[in-house]
Amino acid sequence: MSDAAAVPVLDDLRGPLTGPGRPGGPLRIGNASGFYGDRFDAVREMLTDGPLDVLTGDYLAELTMLILARSRFENPGRGYAATFLRQLEEGLGLAHERGVRIVANAGGLNPAGLAAAIRELAAEVGVPVRVAHVEGDSLPVPEGFLAANAYLGGAGIAACLRDGADVVVTGRVTDAALVTGPAAAHFGWGPEDHDALAGAVVAGHVLECGTQATGGNYAFFGDHDVRRPGFPLAEIHTDGSCVITKHDGTGGVVDVGTVTAQLLYETDGARYAGPDVTARLDTVRLTRDGPDRVRISGVRGEAPPPTLKAGLVRLGGWRNEVVFVLTGLDVEAKARLVREQLDDAFDRSGRRPAEVRWELARTDHADADSEETASALLRLVVRDQDAEVAGRAVSGAAVELALGSYPGFHVTAPPGRGAPYGVFEAASVPAAEVEHLAVLAGGRRVRVPAPGRTRVLTPVAEPALPPPLSAQATRRVPLGRIAGARSGDKGGDANVGVWVRDDDAWRWLAHELTVGRFKELLPETGPLTVVRHVLPRLRALNFVVYGLLGEGVAAQARFDPQAKALGEWLRSRCLPVPVSLLDPTEVNG
Repeated sequence: MSDAAAVPVLDDLRGPLTGPGRPGGPLRIGNASGFYGDRFDAVREMLTDGPLDVLTGDYLAELTMLILARSRFENPGRGYAATFLRQLEEGLGLAHERGVRIVANAGGLNPAGLAAAIRELAAEVGVPVRVAHVEGDSLPVPEGFLAANAYLGGAGIAACLRDGADVVVTGRVTDAALVTGPAAAHFGWGPEDHDALAGAVVAGHVLECGTQATGGNYAFFGDHDVRRPGFPLAEIHTDGSCVITKHDGTGGVVDVGTVTAQLLYETDGARYAGPDVTARLDTVRLTRDGPDRVRISGVRGEAPPPTLKAGLVRLGGWRNEVVFVLTGLDVEAKARLVREQLDDAFDRSGRRPAEVRWELARTDHADADSEETASALLRLVVRDQDAEVAGRAVSGAAVELALGSYPGFHVTAPPGRGAPYGVFEAASVPAAEVEHLAVLAGGRRVRVPAPGRTRVLTPVAEPALPPPLSAQATRRVPLGRIAGARSGDKGGDANVGVWVRDDDAWRWLAHELTVGRFKELLPETGPLTVVRHVLPRLRALNFVVYGLLGEGVAAQARFDPQAKALGEWLRSRCLPVPVSLLDPTEVNG
């Protein structure tokens, strides 16, 4: 952190924004990246496929921070998303021609370095741009960790834009801050405009994952052409309400279902807390506003909590993996044999890894007409603090079985020497102790004060449920015949949002899918704490499964380390569903 006494405090949070937006009209904010590695051409496409005022890009995730930390450790001048810089080789000129401001969190662990690189690029390509950046998210790094960062809000971005920046890059801000910052700057919102800010937070949450709002990863993908969905944009109004849409002629779809799915992604309760505001997800109203247009209105906001979320990343140790292929008959016996052989090898060597996990995936079929479909996969994952124990000790023991184990012995890939794995840990820090800095395009540094009014986060009481459906005949079918789902990760926890598309289905779902039924359908969650949150206006339930992912995605402790398909597993499970809710072909077929 810099010397606070030497940095003036920004005392005008409502100054006018010059540049983007049409007087009296909505502010059109588009997204061109949902993660580090998203569609490279999206920046060009969003700038050329239709009108925009601001283009955002989200490049950071828990795993990305570990990747960038290791990058900066190897080269102190890096630590930012280099792909973004390559996208700007063409994007700077296009944005300048069209008067579009660019805001991205691609600065990662080195926003100042990225800002300097963008200025150099602008000089090379001959585009006059004013580049600003936001910093202050970097926290003192505890011993044993690679990085520690607080999640900042959008006020620093707003300050840079009000000062006339064309490009603003940040380090670790909340994903929604990429939208709240430009919206607050454009409409002159201050930190007490909670409802308007909450509306922008919801819009930002819908946009942050790119094409997940336009048909990507969508439960009912078969209803639409989603082969190449366009990226989303929000038309934001002065009261914080917005319309989610996409450029005309681009692929995919925007409907109430796609927006609902993204709203449920990686959230938990009705209070969605952030550094700018706490948005009440139980107040969100979604209505169709025309083809590929969904209006979001009614969002209420509350004062933000007094603390900021912080993320710490460290190397957790060493990891190795071997996948054995078991073909044909006696799959269970073959799996048992190789497990016993490796257990014996570990005992004889005296170098048993600290963690040994086996998982048998019965992908085989009886009397199969191809060798691949006749085969099952036995996955061995080990972890240890000693690179040698997790590496050569494991790969050597596995290779030595090649001629002395089960019939048909082979593996999907040669065992390797192991690799380091990372751990993400969430923490919180008092917002007043974090020095949020806007480094304006001219180089002046201003300190963004923490919100003056805060509110300690408390759970919302579960709302009254609708009356249940009357008793009627049922048919045992997969839940996904009537319900959509989307799931994801937050550190070591997973969430599964489940929603339905009409009121009768909601009356059934709200009473049927209890925590007990959820655990019954997903036995893997049985011993864990599961909390259900009810969101009636979205006809949705949100389940948070605590501890399912162990130490998080970077540790890769689970077959699906980010719980991306947990919702689809739930949708595949069968239970008795009232026939009145089913498609006639489901009932008669």
